[in-house]
Amino acid sequence: MSEVGSVAQSYGMEALSANLAKKQQVQEGSQTLKLLDSTAQSAPQASASSAPVGNVGQNINIRV
Repeated sequence: MSEVGSVAQSYGMEALSANLAKKQQVQEGSQTLKLLDSTAQSAPQASASSAPVGNVGQNINIRV
């Protein structure tokens, strides 16, 4: 009988560990979303009227 109890306890600890890991991931995800929202609000928006000037970067020399 002690084997059955030991196995049940092992599964219980495994379930508890998985539950704690899930809670941690949800909390980290929430914090990440808050951080992304705050940086999106404070980041300067690119102007639609700013067109590229000249042809800088349009030609790439590749030698093989």
